[in-house]
Amino acid sequence: MTSPPILRRTALAGGALVAITGLVGCNDRRLRADVGPLTEAPPPTPSAPASSGVTIGMGSVKVALILPLTGPGQGAIAGQSLRNAAELAMTEFQGADVTILVKDDKGTAEGAREAANAALAEGAELVIGPLFAPAVSAAGQVARAAGKPVIAFSTDTTIASRGVYLLSFTPQPEVERVVSYATGQGRRSFAALIPESYYGNVVEGAFREAAAKSGARVVAVERYASGQPGPAVQRLTAIVSGDAAQADAIFIPDSGESLAAVGTALGGISFNPGRVKPLGTGVWNDPRATRIAALQGGWYAAPDQAGFAAFSGRYRAKFGSEPSRIATLSYDAVSLVVALARTQGPGRFSDSVLLGAAGFSGVDGTFRFRSDGGNDRTLAVLELRDGTTGVVSPAPKTLGAA
Repeated sequence: MTSPPILRRTALAGGALVAITGLVGCNDRRLRADVGPLTEAPPPTPSAPASSGVTIGMGSVKVALILPLTGPGQGAIAGQSLRNAAELAMTEFQGADVTILVKDDKGTAEGAREAANAALAEGAELVIGPLFAPAVSAAGQVARAAGKPVIAFSTDTTIASRGVYLLSFTPQPEVERVVSYATGQGRRSFAALIPESYYGNVVEGAFREAAAKSGARVVAVERYASGQPGPAVQRLTAIVSGDAAQADAIFIPDSGESLAAVGTALGGISFNPGRVKPLGTGVWNDPRATRIAALQGGWYAAPDQAGFAAFSGRYRAKFGSEPSRIATLSYDAVSLVVALARTQGPGRFSDSVLLGAAGFSGVDGTFRFRSDGGNDRTLAVLELRDGTTGVVSPAPKTLGAA
């Protein structure tokens, strides 16, 4: 398969890849809606009043954009950033025959249900958003009953299904990528330190599946309460430290202060990251992780870092504030919708088009929706290096077999 084109005018026929943007990239922070902490620093400042009933564009194809534009916590900040990114995409995609119906779900399931009903009554052919899992579930029920698809931003894969597709940064592709790379580098025996959390449950399952798929052996898995990894690390002493270590890699899907505590505990058992390679997920995209001695040389998978800075620059120029890390999801969703509206005719948002095997090229690389509602992404493997990160395996240009 050839590399995907980077021109937005590229047409899509059947399952062929369509580029929705030529600016590809990633940043070192993200909001993991539903499964993890908000790690935006600093949070973006809303540049316009949150509102519902507003439209973006004047095209004949109507789609809904349902976001938590008001409500408690930082969800409203993220929602405003997602809304701004949608406007940016429409501004940059010349001649878009699309109207976006912006709806506020207020961060609630009932709000999302009302917003979806209102948007469909106004003629929406597809729903973009919501952000949080309960809202996605509620909007998805409304949209499915009307035979309309949803492209949502939650990372909770339990609410995904055929017709309710997640464009978010989900854990499974990250786990599969880093485990596959590690086994390709000769690491065959894995231990794991897993936080006792919803996210930990999700990634443990993905880790076991990825290890089996790659032919690796899982020699031990220990769970620990957040911020209290000491006892679990002690139980792994004979497996991950010393010349007789049974594992040659250790999977640690944690972030922030909890990850620092893991590093301290590993230092207490004379853990050598040169002998037993630390492995992580995209939650390692945190400056604090790069400075943890026990993780130096560790690998994790994340979107390629080449283009988020460019996206951020354009966003800042237009809105005068920093975008949320997940703003690219809205940008890519809107760009995809506009491209499909331009090239696919009446079947533009059908499952057969959205599930095209080649996928679509976006800001964060190539992505593809799965029939179960999840997604595949092209991801880079990065290495922690004394306060910085470096790419050890670039993100592929195309996805493998579905």
